[in-house]
Amino acid sequence: MTPRSDYHQGPVTLRGTQVPRTTTDQRLLDDAGPTDWVHSDPWRVMRIQAEFVEGFGALAEIGPAVAVFGSARTPADHPYYALGVQVGQALAQAGYAVITGGGPGAMEAANKGASGAGGTSVGLGIELPFETGLNEYVDLGIDFRYFFVRKTMFVKYSEGFVVLPGGVGTLDELFEAVTLIQTGKVTNFPIVLVGRSYWAPLLDWLEQTLLAEGMISPGDLDLMRVTDDVEEVVRWVTRHRQGREAPGERDV
Repeated sequence: MTPRSDYHQGPVTLRGTQVPRTTTDQRLLDDAGPTDWVHSDPWRVMRIQAEFVEGFGALAEIGPAVAVFGSARTPADHPYYALGVQVGQALAQAGYAVITGGGPGAMEAANKGASGAGGTSVGLGIELPFETGLNEYVDLGIDFRYFFVRKTMFVKYSEGFVVLPGGVGTLDELFEAVTLIQTGKVTNFPIVLVGRSYWAPLLDWLEQTLLAEGMISPGDLDLMRVTDDVEEVVRWVTRHRQGREAPGERDV
């Protein structure tokens, strides 16, 4: 049997029928043929890489920052919207950039508060069929195709998460943060839930069901704080940054 010759394509070795009839350079330089390649997985990897590079480059020098999550459906005349404005304003006055998802509702409120207080107002948008783009109060905005790239930016450039009342997307971001801390994938940072009456049923369920069934550890509940006081939000974030956060404290 005649030995099959190797054909090398970068780190990939091809033999027999897998050997292409043209070289990579030929396919790159030939402008004829279908354009399906722009939707292929290898090309998506390049897009993903580009999103990481763009995000890292844009956010590297924003300084201390806190991510604020909340519902895009919060109306501008709702008390939760006013609370979001207060949170964004207080964080900016404390020297933090405010990073949100860049959308309407609670995200817009936090951006509005930060921008109005002269702080850095950041929006990390996501490509969705029902989103209308970044809100008008975003000073530094980036639109992402991929949720996981966007989440990486939130975690990498935020020193804490402040969570306003929200829905499925807000819960996703909240539990993503809790999971990363619980598993030691990120350095511990504060997670503050704003709105006692809104979050109390969730915290009760976590304690009375998950903890009672042994699905989580008692310390997992200590990863989250809950308050109605905007000053407490800033104080908890600041204390944690200064290394004075007492472990195990939980005020529910």
